[in-house]
Amino acid sequence: MHELGITRSVVAICAESSGGEAVKRVTLEIGKLSAILPDAVRFCFDICAKGTVVEGAALEILEIPGKALCTECGGEIELFDLVGKCNCGSRNLRIVAGEELKVKEIEV
Repeated sequence: MHELGITRSVVAICAESSGGEAVKRVTLEIGKLSAILPDAVRFCFDICAKGTVVEGAALEILEIPGKALCTECGGEIELFDLVGKCNCGSRNLRIVAGEELKVKEIEV
């Protein structure tokens, strides 16, 4: 479960960014194509935050849909997997959203 290591890193980033102040809320953006399971991050968050300034903080996760641009026609499509097919029939796609993991906001 790589989400444990990822969540540890998120908590460390939040603790460092808070300047020692207690963190009240953390908002993450997790792309649906990122291979990171939001439920696993939620499960790990309280465990990883224990004993830090992040302990007790609310965790909000925004799931970012996968999107790609077709290199043939320029159309944009929603992706549910890392592979897809444009409405024009092309499979030449450039992923533009959905692979991210970002600490969007930290409230202290």
